[in-house]
Amino acid sequence: MRQKLVIGNWKMHGSLAANAALLEGIKAAPARAKLAVCAPFPYLAQCQTLLSGSQVAWGAQDVSAEARGAFTGEVAASMLGEFGCGYALVGHSERRTYHGETDAVVAAKALRALEFDIVPVVCVGETLAEREAAQTEAVVGRQLQAVLDALSIEQLGRIVLAYEPVWAIGTGK
Repeated sequence: MRQKLVIGNWKMHGSLAANAALLEGIKAAPARAKLAVCAPFPYLAQCQTLLSGSQVAWGAQDVSAEARGAFTGEVAASMLGEFGCGYALVGHSERRTYHGETDAVVAAKALRALEFDIVPVVCVGETLAEREAAQTEAVVGRQLQAVLDALSIEQLGRIVLAYEPVWAIGTGK
């Protein structure tokens, strides 16, 4: 049986002081599953420092599909891998919605992360409208197919799939 994994995505929240207290609390809690936090880019170094030697892993909220170049605001997998980033979220619903990330881009990001031994957390899920239209399987299947087509069997064994039903986030449904 696979080990359970719980990843906390901080979204665009946090401060140095608040993060320190939160991370110390997470480190002290008894772990019944593997734990990780995905923090905003400015706080990754803090996570690296405060979580060093603990059982809690840390990761980025995104990674560029590009290797390097003139891509202002993007963060390369090589940069994240250089200082020990363990995970990177790819395909999060907010990235898909607000930044227009396609299934192909998500697959490219997953592949790029793997090149630098970063575990891509591939997020898939449907909106409320898609759910109500009985499109869940088609939507999630399409999202997964792009990743299945881009990665080898060996690479697929190194990713995490996160089902994120968009309709359930903050709706109380």
